[in-house]
Amino acid sequence: MKFEDSLKFARQLDRTDPLRSYRSSFKIPKIKGKNSVYFTGNSLGLQPQSTSQYIRQELDDWANLGVEGHFHAKRPWLYYHRLAKKSLARLTGARPSEVVAMNQLTVNLHLMMASFYQPTKSRFRIIAEAGAFSSDQYALETQLKWHGLDPSNALVEISPRAGENTLRTSDIVNTIIKNGDSLALVLLGGIQYYTGQFFDIKKITAAAHNVGAIAGFDLAHAIGNVPLSLHRDNVDFAVWCSYKYLNAGPGALAGAYVHEKYAHDRTLPRLAGWWGHDEGERFQMKKGFIPMPGADGWQVSNVPIFQAAALLSALELFDNAGMSALRKKSVQLTGYLEYWLQKINADNRYFSIITPDDPKQRGCQLSIFMKGHGKKISDALLRNGIITDWREPNVIRAAPVPFYNTYEDVYVFATTFKKEIDKLKW
Repeated sequence: MKFEDSLKFARQLDRTDPLRSYRSSFKIPKIKGKNSVYFTGNSLGLQPQSTSQYIRQELDDWANLGVEGHFHAKRPWLYYHRLAKKSLARLTGARPSEVVAMNQLTVNLHLMMASFYQPTKSRFRIIAEAGAFSSDQYALETQLKWHGLDPSNALVEISPRAGENTLRTSDIVNTIIKNGDSLALVLLGGIQYYTGQFFDIKKITAAAHNVGAIAGFDLAHAIGNVPLSLHRDNVDFAVWCSYKYLNAGPGALAGAYVHEKYAHDRTLPRLAGWWGHDEGERFQMKKGFIPMPGADGWQVSNVPIFQAAALLSALELFDNAGMSALRKKSVQLTGYLEYWLQKINADNRYFSIITPDDPKQRGCQLSIFMKGHGKKISDALLRNGIITDWREPNVIRAAPVPFYNTYEDVYVFATTFKKEIDKLKW
């Protein structure tokens, strides 16, 4: 599409947007009494209008039924973990038995590594991207130390080439091949949180398997943002949070995926809990852990119902809109933002976009690497009712989310951004 730099053009795109009605399904934060331009769904998604209703139902069932809510609530609590399966399977390109909503992201990562990272004397290394989100960094560091290994030797971190901002798939694959004999696990983000790069999950997984290693992914910035096909790509395991693009609320219930080839493998080591035990015998309190088949066997505790209710309210919107339609709008909406940024920065004087320019290698986030005045401009945007995400040392992350952001939002962001740039000396 050929974009134009006018408010009239932005509003015309909004009028013809097939997803335009979904904006009213979310609560838009206000600044100075007016709707904000909220470009921070990559950090915390907005609250669906239906969330309070979903949680209210559980509060009422608790009040009216007490413990009997486990069996007689509108959505019986005993089987609550099943309710998100089909939706999560569609979002991750998995089978319902391969996914489960549970715990928090880092807890799930530790649980997955307890099963899938089993270092030996000869095969012990982990490959990750340099500068991974700190939850991944700390999990990897402490897992290695737990096994008595030195992270400086056992952890191989891949950095972009000199003068580049993102990783080349060929460099990731070559690093896997180079460390093949000693490699136990490849663990990358699906989308790199700082640059917004969407990794080639299929090629990376195949490369890991070719050398006999396990492939796992942190999908915190990918799920609900980009199309995923975990089962078809033969990914071994994945974890995610639900408070970003999934819009399930702060500290929301997270999730995990385990490929069905492990569904009935009771020999896998795991850190077990009673909710992962065979459902038919769970309340018999017998000794001897018998895992439920599939991802359910990695559950440790019973479902936090209020958090799960918030997740269900958001997943219902994804089911109705469809990831294909959301992705189509996302590509165009992010493309419109990119068009404006290139127009503002035609001589590359003020900033650079460090997110890949190929839509297939990114989601809706564009990371703007400021060449000066970054924090000052970020603060000025907020004073003007525009919420973006500042990341040290010098990046403004802007994420126009297709569910609730508009083309007019992009226009307002871009024109305000330019106005604030023009106020400063460069």
